[in-house]
Amino acid sequence: MRDPNHRQPVRRVVIVGGGTAGWMAAAGISKVLGKLLDIKLIESEEIGTVGVGEATIPTLLNFHNVLEINEQEFMAETQATFKLGISFESWRNVKQDYIHSFGTTGVDHWTAGFQHFWHKGVQRGLAGDYGDYCLELKASLENRFAHLPNNGMNYAYHLDAGRYAKYLRRLSEPRGVRRIEGKIVSYHKHANGDVRAVVLASGEEIEGDLFIDCSGFRALLIGEAMDEPLTDWSQWLFCDRAIAVQTEAVADAVPLTRSMAHQAGWQWRIPLQHRVGNGIVFSSRYLDEEQAEQQLMANVQGRALIAPRVIKFKPCQRHQTWKGNVVAIGLSSGFLEPIESTSIHLIQRSVIRLMQMFPSDGIQQADIDEYNNQCNSEIEHIRDFIILHYHANHRTDSQFWIDAREMRIPASLQHRIDLFRETGRVFRVPNELFAENSWIQVMLGQGIMPKSHHSTADLMGDEELRAFLGNIKGRIDRTVVQLPTHQAYVQRYCGRPDEGVKPKAA
Repeated sequence: MRDPNHRQPVRRVVIVGGGTAGWMAAAGISKVLGKLLDIKLIESEEIGTVGVGEATIPTLLNFHNVLEINEQEFMAETQATFKLGISFESWRNVKQDYIHSFGTTGVDHWTAGFQHFWHKGVQRGLAGDYGDYCLELKASLENRFAHLPNNGMNYAYHLDAGRYAKYLRRLSEPRGVRRIEGKIVSYHKHANGDVRAVVLASGEEIEGDLFIDCSGFRALLIGEAMDEPLTDWSQWLFCDRAIAVQTEAVADAVPLTRSMAHQAGWQWRIPLQHRVGNGIVFSSRYLDEEQAEQQLMANVQGRALIAPRVIKFKPCQRHQTWKGNVVAIGLSSGFLEPIESTSIHLIQRSVIRLMQMFPSDGIQQADIDEYNNQCNSEIEHIRDFIILHYHANHRTDSQFWIDAREMRIPASLQHRIDLFRETGRVFRVPNELFAENSWIQVMLGQGIMPKSHHSTADLMGDEELRAFLGNIKGRIDRTVVQLPTHQAYVQRYCGRPDEGVKPKAA
């Protein structure tokens, strides 16, 4: 515990590591608090970054609003495309697919969500697929996109992570962030256990009042200096390896991240303007690296631009992501596989939370405890959501999927599944990332069908219910047919003549 009578004002912030996490932290803190602080970021060109977190979720738009980012400029610089959701292919069972979209579905009543009216419609033979009533999902299936008035379309981005870090650096340095090139080899600590300075290979010491550890899996400060342990979640999340490769773009970019389930994991495909990001996430207990690479390369399109790269990880979270005067952001704080594109979101949330609780007048234990409680609560809900994808499967083609279905899951997740299966109800914990519609889409997609619905839906007669559902579907269909193709819209909105959206290959 910290001494409440000793309050050292925080004026010197040292960010350890660059990449997406480091430069997001630098961009956010310098934009909001840069005039009050001395901000240094230390990174080494000798040390690479993981750099494969190229699919995002809509919350990134909020972060960009804080930074006052021009979307067209950002998308051109990062060769970004739009994203309306994730296509989960063969996750429920082989060749059974569904989409987790970013949109809302149907129209809720104050007593009950739309799924209850849809469920009643299914029983009466009046309703189509649940996705028929979601604009973003229908647009993604038709490969269409446009900005609509009054924020009428929820979307995120596919982006080049390396270019994104460079773009944020160009925003940060004019706002006072000083980048220091160098490799950190050691650190010095105060008597109370806090970090006093980091030491570069050149011998230079960089002192600070607050250190932000963005050193990736190495976790130089939070793991080594502060000796903060990890909570291991591999009993629920079996995957511990990824192999990533970039390929040339040979087809139109679609507004979906593709997640294709395999015998011991899954493969991603992320279309950018200038190339495609690919990778396979798998469990080394069920598949070796050579087999995984063969499986990946047999299912990519276009010529490989780089050699496949193996990334080893453990699904885990630090007990405390803020300890003493060290705050871990990004991979140093823990890792959840990228199945729902949450990596950049968790970086963003950590940066915003730190700005909201920034200890200008001195670090207080109460702030540390609240920060850690919020971080742990948020990531545990995301963890449960990811486990749901694996556990609620009907596959019998491999032991990986059988074991995932038969494993004992966290009680918090079991309660959500039981509640939805028995009543059709879902709930959202305050400040939880995934909204009710996300849980509904994935549970339905994975084959969990409610046994009943709210009695409010029974108040509608057949004609009224048919009209209610038909009006929603008709309005969406009329909107979708008027949208341009995603490819054409990206080219017009943010494509670059020199390296913009590639035409479809002959």
